Amino acid sequence: MADLDDLRDGTDFTGGETVRSDFPLKGLAGQDWGMRARLSRIFNPADGKTVMLAFDHGYFQGPTSGLERLDRSIVPLVPQADALMCTRGALRTTIPATNGKGIVLRASGGPSVLKELSDEEITVGIDDAVRLDAAALAIQVFIGGEHETKSIKNMSTLVDQGQSAGIPVLGVTAVGKDMVRDARYFRLATRIPAELGASFIKTYYVEKDFETITSACPVPIIIAGGKKVAEKEALTVAYRAIDQGAAGVDMGRNVFQSEHPAAMLAAVRGVVHDGLTPDEAFELFEQLSHAALAPVSL
Repeated sequence: MADLDDLRDGTDFTGGETVRSDFPLKGLAGQDWGMRARLSRIFNPADGKTVMLAFDHGYFQGPTSGLERLDRSIVPLVPQADALMCTRGALRTTIPATNGKGIVLRASGGPSVLKELSDEEITVGIDDAVRLDAAALAIQVFIGGEHETKSIKNMSTLVDQGQSAGIPVLGVTAVGKDMVRDARYFRLATRIPAELGASFIKTYYVEKDFETITSACPVPIIIAGGKKVAEKEALTVAYRAIDQGAAGVDMGRNVFQSEHPAAMLAAVRGVVHDGLTPDEAFELFEQLSHAALAPVSL
């Protein structure tokens, strides 16, 4: 075992990738054809980036604001997303099978907001994931949490099952309220699930040294939208994350809790896929918002 008395922070995070391939996603060229095909339903093959729409919050929060009626709030947004992150219940009951999007299926759960959230279990069997044609399976990893080891074992079990079926796993870094949200923590919290087999990682953006997080992770990183903030702020975070090496965003509350969700999702797409600056994206958001409010001529 490595000497715990000689842990040293890494310092060599600069420079581009040295391993190149014709597959656009970092670290995944050696995966089976089925894995790469599914990942290509999540990440746009033209630029290797994704705009995921997350609305899996109900698995521990219930009908939170903006998700009271998925048929009203989410279904109209589906065409603008590259992929959808949701539970199998929401998928079967609400999302049209003709949607054509990559489905990132929430595969862990157990405790509600009333309990210790890190005490999760795997809640979706691999056979059902295959039946639902999932493009990926998402599972929380609680690095530093009370049930850290259990969550890592859950993810490793899901990776084994996913590899056997050709389904990649998204490792979602879950941060406890008492943890320090800095680059050092997120380098640890993203590298561990990647080392143990996750095909891509969802984490949070931090203003200082975020590029060291994306550089040190051998697979693609997408950022969580986090709590609802002003639209310009959310677009700025998305822009900075992409500029510093993220391969996409997985936004939920900053889209479906926006006053104009469709306009916001379009603006996020502009940042991720079209390289719009925060100012340009916010201008697009305002234009689309005003257009949606304009009276319809009869």
